[in-house]
Order: sequence, then C-alpha cells, then structure tokens
Amino acid sequence: MRFHIETQNQFPIARILMNQGETARLQRGAMIYRTPGVELNAQLNAKGEGLGKFVRAMARSAVSGESAFITEAICQAERGEVAIAPTYPGTIAQLDVGATQYRLNDSAFLAMDSTVAYTMERQSAGRALLGGQGGFFVMTTNGQGALLVNAFGSITEIPLNNANGFVVDNRHVVAWDRNLDYTIELQSGFWGSIGTGEGVVNSFSGTGKLLIQSLNLETFAASMIPFLPSQKS
Repeated sequence: MRFHIETQNQFPIARILMNQGETARLQRGAMIYRTPGVELNAQLNAKGEGLGKFVRAMARSAVSGESAFITEAICQAERGEVAIAPTYPGTIAQLDVGATQYRLNDSAFLAMDSTVAYTMERQSAGRALLGGQGGFFVMTTNGQGALLVNAFGSITEIPLNNANGFVVDNRHVVAWDRNLDYTIELQSGFWGSIGTGEGVVNSFSGTGKLLIQSLNLETFAASMIPFLPSQKS
C-alpha cells in the first residue's frame, strides 16, 4: 500500500494505491472515488463484539462528537485505488507510525493502513470538559505503518526538546507525540481567557513532535455568522 498526496492542488486529495488483500481505514465520508475491485465497509469505531460494541461506539460518539463508524476500504482486485479528501479546506500530512506513536485531536484523522492500530484513549473529566476538541476520548496509535492527518489551513511541525509548558491554542492542535505530557487549561484563568480571546490551551512538556494547524475552524465559523441570512420570525 502506498499513499500519494496530490500537493499541486490548492486543496489536496490523497490517493491510496492498494494491492490485492490490503485494507485501509478511512475517515467516514472521506471517499472521492474508488476503482473497480475496491469495496467499502462500515465498521463500528469500538472494540468488542455484538451489542456491547455498538453501545460503546454510540456512547463515545455522543460524548466526543466523533463518528460511531469508521470506513474500511478493501482491495479485492490485483490493483486498486481510492481517493479521499478532508471535509474542510486545508492540508494533508503523512505521519510514519512505529518509532513514534501519536495522539490525534478530534477531526484530525483521515486514513491509515491496516498495520496501524489505534485505541480511543479516555481523557480525564477535566481535560474532556475543557477541550474544545477531542472530547472524552483521544485517538492514540499503535503498530507500525502510515497515517494521514488533515488540518484546517496549513500544517506546521514543531520539534519539542525538553519543553516545559509549551502552550498552543487547543483548536490549533492537530497531533502530538505520545511521549509528550500535556494538560488542557484555561489561558490565564477565566477572566484572562475572556480578555485575550484565547480560551482553552494545551500545555506540552517533554521531547517529541507536535503538529499544529494555521487556522481555527471554530473562529472561522463564528466570523461567518454576521454574513449569513437571518431567518425572520
């Protein structure tokens, strides 16, 4: 399996080139096209079997905002291809999972090959309630292979080396090295958050890779409200 990101486009797409028998996991609704012999199946985004698996997937979806399902693309032909894109304009980046494992913020996941596993790691109640993204669960990778993440705007990679309290607006965080410690907190306390407009921030410590996005989807959406037609009562 090979991932190819079409970077010449203003808003890139990713082509997944597959051999017979290979499987890729995709963000629900990400497919643009697929070639004959590539089949899509919906899988519950949870571990276990039967009714318990369904209940866990639906419950986690309710508290985290993530989809209860994940799409599997299975190549049954000798060669196959599926093209995917994020739900909003921005950037796609490929991460190599193995020596480095990652945690992903909500909506950052786009695709992974079948050799990459993941768990939905429960956050503390404080982190979940403060975090505008990620909710009560954060996707955490295991295994070895390729992972695609997407961002609203551009992606910048920041290497942290023995960092102590490196602060990033929560809504600009895409993914981070699992070895990094992090807390989610209000910027400068409650009144400081209101005054600065920064709100909830992530504070990272340790050594590892951090990926951030240049734009803030929540702020962008709010800026569009004055231009939307209002519904008359």
